[in-house]
Amino acid sequence: MLSRSILARANLNRACTRWASSIPAVDVDHFASGWNIDDIESFTKPGFFHVHTYNKISEKGLDRFPKDTYVVEPAEGSSQPGHVIMLRSHKLKEDQVGVTTRAIARCGAGTNNIPVDRMTELGIPVFNTPGANANAVKELVLCGLLLGSRKIVDGINHMKDLGEQGLARERVEKDKALFGGREIKGKTLAVVGLGHIGSSTARDAEVLGMNVVGYDPGLSIESALKLPTEIELADSIASACAQADYISVNIPYIKGEGGTHGIFGKDIIHHLKPDAVVLNFARGELVDSEAMKEHLDGGGKYVSDFPDDLLWDHENSILLPHLGASTAEAEDEAAAMAAETLREYSETGNIRNSVNFPTTALPARPDNTLRITVVNENVPGVLANITEEISKYKLNIVQQINQSRGKVAYNVLDLDPAIEDGSTVNLATLQKELTMLDGVLSSRILFGTAGAGYARKIDGQYHV
Repeated sequence: MLSRSILARANLNRACTRWASSIPAVDVDHFASGWNIDDIESFTKPGFFHVHTYNKISEKGLDRFPKDTYVVEPAEGSSQPGHVIMLRSHKLKEDQVGVTTRAIARCGAGTNNIPVDRMTELGIPVFNTPGANANAVKELVLCGLLLGSRKIVDGINHMKDLGEQGLARERVEKDKALFGGREIKGKTLAVVGLGHIGSSTARDAEVLGMNVVGYDPGLSIESALKLPTEIELADSIASACAQADYISVNIPYIKGEGGTHGIFGKDIIHHLKPDAVVLNFARGELVDSEAMKEHLDGGGKYVSDFPDDLLWDHENSILLPHLGASTAEAEDEAAAMAAETLREYSETGNIRNSVNFPTTALPARPDNTLRITVVNENVPGVLANITEEISKYKLNIVQQINQSRGKVAYNVLDLDPAIEDGSTVNLATLQKELTMLDGVLSSRILFGTAGAGYARKIDGQYHV
């Protein structure tokens, strides 16, 4: 898609230069728009999208940004305004999001380190990388199955103690009876949450000979197609877990009323078999520690990838230091996905993998057209006002799409700049009038100089 869009832009630039008149060009900087239709020629000059990064981002991911149109540098110390932000675990503050920032991408699935609600209010899409670390986490869940079955950690620690005493060879056969376990083949695994990680875990568990029960009230068609053929789907978390020997928790963490904080509490845990092993590689806050401690006291086990102040030293708990996505492959994949998502949004206006904006895809821009995007509050009448404003300039809308999600709406419009009466449109004026409409938050003109064409309304004032 990107290659076609870039080719289309190149074709448009070549075509538009033939229209250029002798009207002097209007000078602009790298983040402001301000040209007339007749000034096309001066806006085919090279420019740059500026990518600001926090944390150490995989070089394989950053290499997805072409060096002829992107400048990638750490946000701290940069002298240039950033157009997009890429980060991993850095806790982003609002004052680190500049006036020129038009998108944020996290190299990972969770976005709790980004003020998403505030970014929505400002008209800034936040992207994540769902599924990029799925294989890495899935492999650790499978490891957790074995850790919770065979007393592997206890055995390793015991061998170290014997080694220090010089007794390992003498005692190994005698002491191995202390660490008896059970096989996972033929046992039942309940997978709660059947997204990228859950569906992958279910599929591999079946290959290992396990019986799989799943639960997910929001099961997507994409994930359903990835499930093993013999999976049994339950109608509640409790029913999925009741007869399970192992439970893999793979649900998102959602704060607030009706959320998932502490969802694995007494009401669920008291349904478990006494020796059930709970595997939590999703979020620590999903599990109620007090209720889990009662389960562990009764012979159950808990394997988690998160710290827990109550359970850290319990003999039946195994806590890992958040290793789920800590593989070179997962970091490469997440960074690459984030980079591709930011490129697609920057160059075409299309949106995918956003946690606060609607998925939006308009076909590649036809030759000899201009693309404008508008972000607005999701309230009645705004779209009509946008199209009416464009019609005042006698510009024909060749194709458009309008999508909404919660409090925000997003529009992508391709305009034919050829006006029958030969009049000239000042796009800077048009963009300002569009941006200053009631309910509009920001706009972009995707044409010409890379990084140009962005405008926002802040506290009723126009900023470019």
